[in-house]
Amino acid sequence: MKGARNFLGTSFGSAVTGGLVVAVIGLVAIETGLIDTGGDGGTTTVAAAPLTQPASDTTAKGNSVSQIYNQDGDGVVFIQSQITQKVSSPFNVGPQSQSSTATGSGFVIDGDGHILTNAHVVEGASQIRVQLAKDSEPLDAQVVGADTSSDVAVLKVEADSSDLHPLALGNSDDAAVGDPVVAIGNPFGLDRTVTSGIVSALQRQIQAPNGFSIDDVIQTDAAINPGNSGGPLIDSSGRVIGINSQIASQGGGSEGVGFAVPINTVRDVAQQLIDGGEVEHAYLGISGGDVTPDIAKALNLSVDHGAAVDQALNGGPAAEAGIHGATGQATIGGQTFPIGGDIITEVDGEQVEGMNNIIAKVESHKPGDEITVTVVRGGDTQEVQVKLGDRPANVAGTSSGR
Repeated sequence: MKGARNFLGTSFGSAVTGGLVVAVIGLVAIETGLIDTGGDGGTTTVAAAPLTQPASDTTAKGNSVSQIYNQDGDGVVFIQSQITQKVSSPFNVGPQSQSSTATGSGFVIDGDGHILTNAHVVEGASQIRVQLAKDSEPLDAQVVGADTSSDVAVLKVEADSSDLHPLALGNSDDAAVGDPVVAIGNPFGLDRTVTSGIVSALQRQIQAPNGFSIDDVIQTDAAINPGNSGGPLIDSSGRVIGINSQIASQGGGSEGVGFAVPINTVRDVAQQLIDGGEVEHAYLGISGGDVTPDIAKALNLSVDHGAAVDQALNGGPAAEAGIHGATGQATIGGQTFPIGGDIITEVDGEQVEGMNNIIAKVESHKPGDEITVTVVRGGDTQEVQVKLGDRPANVAGTSSGR
């Protein structure tokens, strides 16, 4: 059916990276997460967006917003990344260099000068400068390591311990929908701006810079704008529960739908980067989507839960183990759905409700681990042993999302 939507597509196709404010020298940059600086190089043009308006300055439990800001504000840093890109010349004289300054946020995590931010904030930077305090001189920062699969980067600055104000890291597994939260960062270059809101939802999924999925993401209505990326999402006790990373927006500004990578994911990645190792991500090599009771009824499936495999990447772990992808498509309510492939109903004996369960299960393993995948194929149930592989650098050239 012409115009049908693919059920595998992201549910928030307008999601944009929320972390980069870029002042481009000579050219206007219009791309994901960047602001249009206008043609005159003067005023910045942004879409008007309502900010969260709390009923009072006191959160529903714990510290007030001002208390949290006074406690944690000094630990939030302003990041400037110098980026040089090759662009096509309008006069056909060969590629030209384009210089830009990207700004984002970050926060100090220890007395050694380590700083957490998003990988996309410093990607492609030839020089990174970090301002610790509002009136202090910017310091040169080195990239300790970056992991594009989780959108996490660790920087390091040489600074006196008295100038460093590490933030305490919380437990993102303890976050609950409705909990009050505070975001501190540098939206549109406005340093140390605080906004407040609540945890709007949990276990969301966003796309990492390399195209893979980041799971267990925290959704918040605290106002997050370009320039906030890399900054902390803080609970009412003043502990960091996530790194603000993306927003969903129709106009490019805050519309109350922001996403933070959970600090439990960040903590594990950051420790591996600080220890000097590369971050390992297990890889199954499939794309697929959720089987719901309505879909099962419409397609007369033998199971009403699980994940329907759309594609098993040729040469990937799942395909090598014998998992089958779809052979056709059906249209249900204007959405296309893969048919003829395996439906994964369990992983390691635990029931699978959809792709999120599979993603979480794969993420809990390391490359080389073996998992038992239970699939329904043509009405028959069978178990398949899969040896997980190393995740590729990006999804380019692959047909798999996990």
